[in-house]
Amino acid sequence: MIDFHSVTLEDKRWIVPLVWAEGSSSADFAFANIYMWDHAYSQYVARCGDRVVVMLGYNDAPFFAYPVGTGPLAPVMDELAAYAASHGFPFVVRGVTGGHLPDLEALYPGRCGVTPDRDVWDYVYSAEKLDTLAGKHLHGKRNHIHRFESENPDWRFSPLTPADFPACLNLLDGWIAEKGDSVDGGAEAEYEAIRRALAHFDDLDMDGGILRVGDRPVAFTLGERVCEHTFIVHFEKAIADINGAYPMINREFVRLVRQKYPAVEWINREDDMGLDSLRQSKESYRPDRMVEKYSVVIRNV
Repeated sequence: MIDFHSVTLEDKRWIVPLVWAEGSSSADFAFANIYMWDHAYSQYVARCGDRVVVMLGYNDAPFFAYPVGTGPLAPVMDELAAYAASHGFPFVVRGVTGGHLPDLEALYPGRCGVTPDRDVWDYVYSAEKLDTLAGKHLHGKRNHIHRFESENPDWRFSPLTPADFPACLNLLDGWIAEKGDSVDGGAEAEYEAIRRALAHFDDLDMDGGILRVGDRPVAFTLGERVCEHTFIVHFEKAIADINGAYPMINREFVRLVRQKYPAVEWINREDDMGLDSLRQSKESYRPDRMVEKYSVVIRNV
């Protein structure tokens, strides 16, 4: 039987190599994502062969993440099926990418109930495109940046360091305060995840950037590589009433990432959580592809 335990920073040592061996662009497999959101999703992890197994207890309805890694899939799935049966909950696997789905359907022909989880599909962009913003479709983004530069000639961007964390926390507090009575569980969970990311920034091997106008911090961002070719942007916060702050920090951070990690070809800006405003924003950058994700209920096992 699989021996699950609560995720800790020490788990990074064995999880990251297995995730990198898989080489998936899915943001779900990034270790920082697992660790930062643990308070919201009650996650438990285990190693099964050369695969990472994650069980989530979200909303008191346990399910498994797709077991990422290398090596035979069938023995791992057998272990998960036995665990679910022994604990009396349905055998459900979520975060199954479009690339992984055929593997499950081959293992369980005719027994997979598949549901697209569109709200958690990741938006993936060419790193070069987000750097240059070339082409007519991104003309509006370039205009926003030009306006930011003209209105704020004393702007500067720099890599995030611990000395910047108090400024980031002040911006974060301002973001949550602006929401006022509209703050919901999702915003509260994101607030706590960002605070946890900053508290363990070095331990999680994260990268970040901060944008200033003069001495005033106006935006910050955080992310990590999930594999050799893909960088995940986890969070991006800016003062909303400063024209162009969001596209500016997006562009500058991508440039920093490309300089530091020349092998990175793709920027994953994660999902839109089903929010119309966020979906419109992410689609406006014209994603090159989506990481499609599905929930799979496996029957009669």
